Amino acid sequence: MLFFPASFYHAEELVALINSAYRGAVSKQGWTSEADLLDGRRTDKNEILRLLTDEDSLLICGQLDGQLVASVLLLHVDQQAQISMLAVSPHYQRQGIGKKLLQQAELIAQQTWSVNRFVMYVISSRTELIAFYERRSYQRTGVLIAFPEKPDLWVSKVPDLRLERLEKQSDTHSANNFAP
Repeated sequence: MLFFPASFYHAEELVALINSAYRGAVSKQGWTSEADLLDGRRTDKNEILRLLTDEDSLLICGQLDGQLVASVLLLHVDQQAQISMLAVSPHYQRQGIGKKLLQQAELIAQQTWSVNRFVMYVISSRTELIAFYERRSYQRTGVLIAFPEKPDLWVSKVPDLRLERLEKQSDTHSANNFAP
């Protein structure tokens, strides 16, 4: 698995990958799908291009055998790294790629921004996904926020959808496969 920073060249491929992991019929082939909770897309090319130009964001690609199969967004916010849009192609899920991607994301955030605190927001009803992160030392904070509305991209299928904040404090540094 090779990890590297995304460029404008990867924008359309990233949009397709992220949307396939989160929404639509293809996403249901994996276990990270939100298709039963939300209609629409997770992201679009404009958002990805904006993130690629933001100095406080870093999109990481994961490539296997020359194919983009994973990505994650890192945001530098208030001396911590916010992890978002962690996506693995449904065809490659359940192979340990998500674990490796999360480890690399944490390491890259530490090296890039000298942070040791990581946060993420997960749909609170996604207990299996929260359990995945708990197994990686993320802790539930009990902090809940309303799921954001973006009618140009998605519409909630369920009432009162919420995100829960998860946090992790780390002081470990290890080798990586990141190719800047």
